[in-house]
Amino acid sequence: MKNVSLILLLALLANACAPTVIPDELDKSYAPVSIQSRVDAVQPGTGLVLWSENARERNAAYGKSIALEYAYCLPSQVVTGKVDGKIQYDWRTFNQWLSDVASRKHQAVVRFRYEYPGERSVDGQPGTTAVPAYIKALPDYKETFFENEDGPTWYADWTNEELQWFTKQFYADFNAAYRDDPRIAFVEVGFGHWSEYHIFGTPLQPGVNFPSDAYQKDFLTYLAGALDIPWLISIDAAESSPVVGDASLMSLTFGLFDDSFMHKNHEGDYNENCWNAIGKGTRWQKGACGGEISYYTSADQKNFLNPAGMYGVTWEQASAKYHISFMIANDAPSGQYGTASRFKEASMACGYHFVLTGLYANKERTAAFVTNTGIAPIYRDAYLAVGGVRSETSLKGLLPGDTLLVFIDKVASGSDLTIESDYILPGQSIQFDVE
Repeated sequence: MKNVSLILLLALLANACAPTVIPDELDKSYAPVSIQSRVDAVQPGTGLVLWSENARERNAAYGKSIALEYAYCLPSQVVTGKVDGKIQYDWRTFNQWLSDVASRKHQAVVRFRYEYPGERSVDGQPGTTAVPAYIKALPDYKETFFENEDGPTWYADWTNEELQWFTKQFYADFNAAYRDDPRIAFVEVGFGHWSEYHIFGTPLQPGVNFPSDAYQKDFLTYLAGALDIPWLISIDAAESSPVVGDASLMSLTFGLFDDSFMHKNHEGDYNENCWNAIGKGTRWQKGACGGEISYYTSADQKNFLNPAGMYGVTWEQASAKYHISFMIANDAPSGQYGTASRFKEASMACGYHFVLTGLYANKERTAAFVTNTGIAPIYRDAYLAVGGVRSETSLKGLLPGDTLLVFIDKVASGSDLTIESDYILPGQSIQFDVE
């Protein structure tokens, strides 16, 4: 026993006296800094999503299992008119919703829409569009109607030049008002039913009940310069827009959302084909990917969190394949697999995950190696900081498996190292593990 203890003591002494290995990227003035940190929460801008009404009701149980909430938003509700060529807004209702979401330390996924088959939320009548009233009052604005299988639906009049102008200007004005608002994480943009880039069941009339290809190109190109908030379009745009056949549109950095994710025939059929066509396997590197779990059957949302999988694939496999940052799963809590703990586990499988793989300091500054071990980048600026002093280099866009060396002009003690972002809420934090 004495010999064993002596050997252990000698080994410890040898290790303590061994020279510190400094990475080649740093000079010998740097020395390691010890730190402890752990990712133990759903990260901002990632994870499973509940509609706000459901999130409010389930907050006690699920509040810490999600970081995002969702709702449809109506242009007709926030636009009060147009005076001297300028759109007039009343954002009070919208702001009340954002503040309600933020009160639970969650951020919002926003989707403005015109058409929703059968929906009565505009004026109590089924299928009324959410086109602003001042446009509907114009003598040359004429909507069309169809008894769609999803519900009676009125369609915006895309022959109307004011509607075309308004739709672009609306997003520019929205961005001006909210681009730096940490209550908003993502904006989903589109046309047709639910703004999902389709009007399935209704005869398509481009330029009449659906935007023409020429307008869609103009709109998307405009949006790329007008929106700072990360924005996504439906994967259905692969079929109902000019994007796939236009190199200039394919080069835009929009993300993608899929509102029938993980349905029975998702793989090897329409959905996967759309992802491949418009995503080309790399769109997620610049634009966030998200959507909603399928409602093709009433059981899909309730079963997709089954650890054994659904239709031959697990949530973890599906989300990793498509580099998912967020996914609406409003009905999952009512199923046997949608417990708060499973929700948190599934949410933490989404998006980015930062690991500090090395921390060093000299007498003047700190050097840190940060690796993303998640399945997607972070899509807004975030900075490693020491005592509030940020690095000049952002973690935005750090791809899974990649490591970034950042320098901070302040010496770290270990306990004062954080990740800061102007695009998260007070009370939220971007965490990191230590390797």
